[in-house]
Amino acid sequence: MKIMGVASETHPGKIMLTDVYLSSLNRWQWLIMHFERHVQFVSSNELVDPGVPTDELQAQGYLEMSDSKQAAQVAAFDALGWKTPATATGAIVNSVVAPSPARSAGIRVADEIVGVNGTSVGSACSLIAAMHSIAAGSSVHLSIKRARISKKGAISYRKASTVTLKSAKPPQGIGSAGCAGVSGAGSSYLGVAIEDGNSYRLPAQVSINTANIGGPSAGLAMTLTLIDKMSRQSISGNQPIAATGTIDVFGNVGDVGGVAEKTVAVQRAGARYFFVPQVEVATAKAAAQPGLKIIGVTTLAQALRDLRALGGAAPQPLTPPH
Repeated sequence: MKIMGVASETHPGKIMLTDVYLSSLNRWQWLIMHFERHVQFVSSNELVDPGVPTDELQAQGYLEMSDSKQAAQVAAFDALGWKTPATATGAIVNSVVAPSPARSAGIRVADEIVGVNGTSVGSACSLIAAMHSIAAGSSVHLSIKRARISKKGAISYRKASTVTLKSAKPPQGIGSAGCAGVSGAGSSYLGVAIEDGNSYRLPAQVSINTANIGGPSAGLAMTLTLIDKMSRQSISGNQPIAATGTIDVFGNVGDVGGVAEKTVAVQRAGARYFFVPQVEVATAKAAAQPGLKIIGVTTLAQALRDLRALGGAAPQPLTPPH
């Protein structure tokens, strides 16, 4: 982790992130792995929404990690007293149904839609509003910033280009999107799930090396590490701690998968305390051995309070916010 633009310092102790390795298995590997401890078997179809092909899993994982790193930075700077204004940038594709107009047009996970038929799009709901009254079977011209995902999972974007496709009739069961000013189901269908794209004005440039790691579960650990590095004293009390849980820009901590396996891993790595989402405390405690204390949290603010109770310092930035 590198920080440029504000002062930072490395304190003794560790704040460890945790990850689980996901791999497809053939029949023989499946039989052999049944004799291994702390292994969880998950059907590939359980990892994607209905209609979404599993060949998008890797790209989805890298997009989730990219979102998680952005949220970690915003939450960390906010906890240290900075303001990080946001600018809406578009609607980011987080899954593509097959078959669908979007899939046929070559739209992929992490692509960012920034316009529809010449109308600018700044969010998921603005894309839904722009598509709402377009009749099924119409030619739709989408302005898209194509995502480029490196072999190690880094995401970058090309300049916007136009993709033309023919919209389809929405499948049965698709209802209102829940966007203000948009009532009922739309007239046409692209076949994508989308999220808001945002750019944040941060006070420093942060680089977090997450090569070949996907998913959002490192969010809390990355946030705590950033706060620790930019603080005058160790927020962990120089103790070896570990954390898992998603983070959003408001500092809310969400649940993750593989908590039992992560608990075993962090104990083997020497952690004394393991911060996990509150809803997964029971799972972590069931897998923990004596010597590892499980602490459940729902927010970043709560995690920081719990760290102070363990002897950590309150966050105090080396560089005063301005």
